[in-house]
Amino acid sequence: MPAPASPTELYRHSLRLLLDKDISAWVDLWSDEGTMEFPFAPDGWPKRLEGKQAVAAYMRHYPDHVELHDFPGLRIHQTTDPETIVVEMRGVGRLVETDAPFDMTYIAVVTVHEGRITSYRDYWNPLAVQESGADFIGSSR
Repeated sequence: MPAPASPTELYRHSLRLLLDKDISAWVDLWSDEGTMEFPFAPDGWPKRLEGKQAVAAYMRHYPDHVELHDFPGLRIHQTTDPETIVVEMRGVGRLVETDAPFDMTYIAVVTVHEGRITSYRDYWNPLAVQESGADFIGSSR
């Protein structure tokens, strides 16, 4: 049995799956009890998803809203906890509904245990998407 992927390897693989619009395979990278948090989520948007099924439901329609083309400037920082990484990156592409450019800067704190994502804190700026006038995943508007 192969050793579980390191957090860095798993994260890089997860980005490739997002570019390929393979949301099912992306969700398969998660632990059943994994949590996804959005500390800067505005009112009406989820702040915390608990469990793989909640993450799957949230991400199911992602490709219908955002077509990602690349993640330039990817920087992955190791921490004193070998299971946790801090990621800096941009996601670029287009918003499907309006065909407007999508260019978002992210910082994420990701924890991986036994080859599965157990915690993902996503520090993205939802105000940038709201300013574009587009509906976006997670919004209850």
